[in-house]
Amino acid sequence: MGRRGLRFGFQIWAGHALSGVLIATILFIPLSNGESNPENAWAADGTAVMLRRCPVCDLDSIIGHGRRRKQAHDERHDWIEIRRGICNCCGTTFTFLPAFSLPYTHYSLLARSQALRLYFVDRCSLESAAPTVMDPCRVADPSTLRRWFRSLDCSQPSFSFLRQTLAAVAQCLARGEIIRHGALRLSWSTLALFLQLLWPLRL
Repeated sequence: MGRRGLRFGFQIWAGHALSGVLIATILFIPLSNGESNPENAWAADGTAVMLRRCPVCDLDSIIGHGRRRKQAHDERHDWIEIRRGICNCCGTTFTFLPAFSLPYTHYSLLARSQALRLYFVDRCSLESAAPTVMDPCRVADPSTLRRWFRSLDCSQPSFSFLRQTLAAVAQCLARGEIIRHGALRLSWSTLALFLQLLWPLRL
């Protein structure tokens, strides 16, 4: 499973069978008018939107193929409902994810943003940097946080990229500067999504 690229303004993750045949695709739904307040809007938007254009055959041929639940833990979300689709022409199945919930993950990017701020800006320990979530019995382990941070930064010494980046972000936000990536506005809650979008810049 790997990132295939950007198309139609959102990321596409595609799964392949051993033969190399495309079998499933995950589409990230573009943010709507709720992007400036993602804490409240992103999950609701994710259940309402289903794109029709198939990125494989480039036709408006995707129809509904049911719904399923996915974990997306943060302060306001626990499990979210996401939509599935199937292309009438090529048979590819699609899962439509809101921009703040990565495939195969249990925590939303809002929770990851909170952990990044607590650890790198507020200088909390890994144990204290676990994000606040709805379920009080679900606390992210320090090893989980370390894995999140490593997925964003493989620099040497460890996390040097993240430390420098978050220091610059803190200064920009303190000055009231507005930084945008398309419709998305940088804030502490959108930080992890920004870093995911800007990941190629670190290569």
